[in-house]
Amino acid sequence: MNAWIVLLPLLPFLAAVSVGVLHFAGVTNGVDGEKTTARITLTSMALTALAAVTLSIGTQFGQSGEVFNYGDWLGMGGLHISFSLKAAGFNLLLATLFTLLLFIVMSFSVNYLHREAGFHRFFFCLNLFAAAMLLLVLSGNALFTFVGWEVAGLCSYCLIAYAYDRPVAAHNATRAFVTNRVGDGGFLLGMGLSLVWLESSDWQLINATAGDLARGDATLLALSFAVAAFAKSAQIPFTPWLARAMEGPTPSSAVFYGGVMIHAGVFLLIQLQTLFEQAPLAMTVLVVIGALTTVYSHWVGLSQTDIKSSHVFAISAQLGLMFVECGLGFWTLAAWHLCAHAVVRCYLLLTAPSILHVTHGEPVKPVVPALARCRWAFLVSLQRGWLEPAVDWLLLKPIQRLASDMRTIDEKFIDPLLGVPAPAIKAISSLAQWEERRMGANLESEEDSFAQGSGLAGKLAQWSAALMSWFEYHFILRGIGKHSIHLGRRLGRAANRFERMLLSPRYLALFVLITLMVALGYAS
Repeated sequence: MNAWIVLLPLLPFLAAVSVGVLHFAGVTNGVDGEKTTARITLTSMALTALAAVTLSIGTQFGQSGEVFNYGDWLGMGGLHISFSLKAAGFNLLLATLFTLLLFIVMSFSVNYLHREAGFHRFFFCLNLFAAAMLLLVLSGNALFTFVGWEVAGLCSYCLIAYAYDRPVAAHNATRAFVTNRVGDGGFLLGMGLSLVWLESSDWQLINATAGDLARGDATLLALSFAVAAFAKSAQIPFTPWLARAMEGPTPSSAVFYGGVMIHAGVFLLIQLQTLFEQAPLAMTVLVVIGALTTVYSHWVGLSQTDIKSSHVFAISAQLGLMFVECGLGFWTLAAWHLCAHAVVRCYLLLTAPSILHVTHGEPVKPVVPALARCRWAFLVSLQRGWLEPAVDWLLLKPIQRLASDMRTIDEKFIDPLLGVPAPAIKAISSLAQWEERRMGANLESEEDSFAQGSGLAGKLAQWSAALMSWFEYHFILRGIGKHSIHLGRRLGRAANRFERMLLSPRYLALFVLITLMVALGYAS
């Protein structure tokens, strides 16, 4: 039964390929093709859910093992990276839950997106997302977990920008995508440190050998993965991207940010339980960040006036509590909290329009009087704590200023130093200049000089061309007699060819290289 585990990410991926190819080929265009796309999507996800449930039941009777290895992906010296999937434990349980939620959301989406212009595009992204999340959850190796992590983020970007003709949707999608790339940097750093220190990116080996690491090394490794978890699960200071992500359709909001993808950060922490237990400082950071996110989200959520924004801050508050539970060592509680919240929040986001219809006209429950009298608290809540402008001021603005300074340095110092000579096509051959002077047609001007150059490399090229011109004029072109003139013209044409070759980019690069080597030689 272990071999069946590969069907879980494979079936949705094949469905995505089928939907994409049929739509690209024009077979499933428009409303007429919706039934075909819906059948492919629902059939593949139903089979995936059935396989996941069967495997989960099999684990209860000992019919499946812990990890199934499908072969090596990379082998180099003592380093081996294999493609393996976990067929038991919390990974399989979470994969089963996610497949059921995905099937429900896909069934809901068939009617919800009927006659929408992006119907087929939506289901292509949703199938690809399902494959990515199941690979993320089931992979036994950090490398393939990262592949699922990235593809899921790409699908999130595509569905936030579902209405890509709207500037707000495109801007919010880009903002959410860029914010999550910060977390990806932490993931890559953690994976790189695992390969260097532990010579493995296998999750089981990372946990098994975490006790052999020095306290500082274990802390750095744990904090690297923690940054990835903070960004993916919208913890402070990354919380604002979650509100922007609600720009997409309701079904994608429900499955991405209510039921499935938003919990990937918490899952990553639970996956690395043993590593974090070796790093008390990292555990403390989880508690502090989670607590701050919970307080911030609750406070800001009190002043929200639309249902999606209220859900956004309720989601981040619950996720903050999960981070606190992980930081305090309540791993089992965090796992159950994750599963329960995924089900409840996915349902609440799917039924948000119905909830608005039922509760229309009913007053909102007021806050406690003591808090209601704090106008400054209301202002801070209404402005969402100015968290996003503060992050921009602390991180984005300095990077922009640094980029501006680097551009100025490049324009004022680097470009003049490594300037290129003027294009050879603008240069006038020295032979033509001499003949024009002999005929009395002096067409020279400062702009039409033989060669112009800027910078050190350009000046070297210009001086070389001037030397050749002087030699040609004084020893060849001033010769007396018909044969001398004829020979001079031939030599002049040869000299012109040599000069054009000298001014070509490859020789310019050679001049630059020689100049740098000489400068380095003097420096040493």
